[in-house]
Amino acid sequence: MDDLYGVIGDPIAHSMSPAMHNAAFKDAGIQASYGRLHVSPGELPDAIRGIRALGLRGINVTVPHKTAVIPLLDEVDPLASSVGAVNTIVNRNGKLIGYNTDGLGYVEGLKKVLKGELSSKAILIIGAGGAAKAIYYTLASLGVRKIDLTNRSEQKAIDMIESCSFAVESDYCTLSEAGLNLQQYDVVIQTTSIGMFPKVEESPLKIGAVKNGAVFSDIIYNPIRTSFLKQAQQNGAIIQNGMDMFIYQGALAFRKWTGIIPNTELMKKVVLKQLGG
Repeated sequence: MDDLYGVIGDPIAHSMSPAMHNAAFKDAGIQASYGRLHVSPGELPDAIRGIRALGLRGINVTVPHKTAVIPLLDEVDPLASSVGAVNTIVNRNGKLIGYNTDGLGYVEGLKKVLKGELSSKAILIIGAGGAAKAIYYTLASLGVRKIDLTNRSEQKAIDMIESCSFAVESDYCTLSEAGLNLQQYDVVIQTTSIGMFPKVEESPLKIGAVKNGAVFSDIIYNPIRTSFLKQAQQNGAIIQNGMDMFIYQGALAFRKWTGIIPNTELMKKVVLKQLGG
């Protein structure tokens, strides 16, 4: 019998994780099956009990369950606990352990386009939601010297800065201030849903002059190149969409489940095919 894996969320029909992970299992020679599991918020406790009862080996967790699932688990990794969100569950002989691979997956992808030491960079994060928090805390835990936040809600960003347990220099700036001071930053990370399909013409801020060699990164990958990235590229920035983050957070989850590093190039090809090439 195949080992069982899946992703829980609400909605979930759009998830590309099954195609990506099933291809990775096949490539690694692992007899396993990964599927979408629609779980509404009220059904979450029953779903976790079902995972235990059915012996699913591993689960990915997506919105809106990343925080609500934490008290239902037996153990939570320190980074996931700090972030306050779990996106990966490992079932070790009935013991459910929660991890967050979003931030580390983002960093793995960023390294593909970044020149020089990550810790020496000045970084701006746009947004203060769950993805922003995972990326911010992960970067801080890795010793990045300067990470500023900008967000429509000032208090939400300030709360995120003040709750970070890692030593890092951080300031809040308004979106208009951020747009005027982009030349200060080596990396600018767009973590909101602004510009996602179908509202592809939207951008969280207007991009003008940028620092030489700066990387502008958007965690959105549909469309492949958002309005934010188009503006950044026109102003001379190196750009990166959210494809690498999605692939590497999945690859890190795969490794936690199996102990095997999957074929990330194959995973990327599968996702691109799902997006229409």
